Amino acid sequence: MKNIYLDNAATTKVDDRVVEAMNIYHTEKYGNASSVHFKGEEARRDLEEARETIAKAIGARYDEIIFTGSGTESNNFAIKGLFFNNYPNKNHIITTKIEHDCVLNACKWLETKGAKVTYLNVNEKGFVNLKDIENAITDKTFLVSVIHGNNEIGTIQNLKGIGELCRKKGVLFHTDACQSLTKVPINVNKDNVDLVTLNAHKIHGPKGVGALYIRKGVSITPLLHGGGQEFKLRSSTENVPGIIGFAKAVKISSSSDVKNMKKLREYFIQELLKIPNTRLNGADGEDRLCNNINLSFRNIEGEAIGSFLNVNGIFTSTGSACSSKSLEPSHVLTALGLSPLEANSSIRISISKYTTKEEIDYALSEIKKTVEKLRRISPLK
Repeated sequence: MKNIYLDNAATTKVDDRVVEAMNIYHTEKYGNASSVHFKGEEARRDLEEARETIAKAIGARYDEIIFTGSGTESNNFAIKGLFFNNYPNKNHIITTKIEHDCVLNACKWLETKGAKVTYLNVNEKGFVNLKDIENAITDKTFLVSVIHGNNEIGTIQNLKGIGELCRKKGVLFHTDACQSLTKVPINVNKDNVDLVTLNAHKIHGPKGVGALYIRKGVSITPLLHGGGQEFKLRSSTENVPGIIGFAKAVKISSSSDVKNMKKLREYFIQELLKIPNTRLNGADGEDRLCNNINLSFRNIEGEAIGSFLNVNGIFTSTGSACSSKSLEPSHVLTALGLSPLEANSSIRISISKYTTKEEIDYALSEIKKTVEKLRRISPLK
């Protein structure tokens, strides 16, 4: 049986070159980067080189990159850390209804601590309106947080436009760029972004390592207290092998891989839309992440499609991996205006640089057969 992995928005295969780069830090260069002896200094030197690599990828200074344990931690650090730093003088956060669960749940938790949160609507393609952001800003607003490339529908927001607006209004701007890093150009200075969440395992790096870009001069309260690592902003012994792997994944990313993924994505979408009563969810063309496809198949359950595909060795999802076991309709899809029934008839397909046209053609054949079979037995007509 074939094994075709089409759930790369959940996580990616670690590149062999990343594994090779990391291994030496498990077996030879295993020192604690905070130790002052040779082994520690050796680890510290390579860690700082990795920090420089990641900073350069987004146009940042090396000392603006704070390593964390995940994208979820980075999002929580940005939102909660800024709230604790600004409260009670300012307590208002603006975000959207299509953010990752970790952003929405952090905001909901902060509401129990005195935060006021505005959750903005998006249009049918998933774009937030700049005018809506501007109208929501008050003298109590300290943060606008908008995801860059959406993890479910692939819509890429206009960072530069949002950043310019926030800068003009004197409000900090944070974006979750876990899905877009290395796939969409990011320059924190040109885009006027103050904080950016990053992680490694969406770009063929290891799990368990992320980063938060914090613009120099932005005051934030640490969430973790201890030995004062990461410029006294995130205490914990640094995950040196993970950080090395993260930097290697960034370094070996290429525009040719992105170009090829876009080509395969477009082919995949065009062929899938030939299935009757099928709709694409999210943005089109250049406004969509190169690896993302999200489709609704009228009158059948997305979970059922995924189960049939799984039996045939094709691995997809019905949305965010963090909420894939939930029976609730996707908050992202309902925010686009889909009914709960339409949202639950959707699947997310996400390809990678390793995906081949042969795999896509096999998946297309199986998806078409599965949809036909499920529609024949569906009570909904």
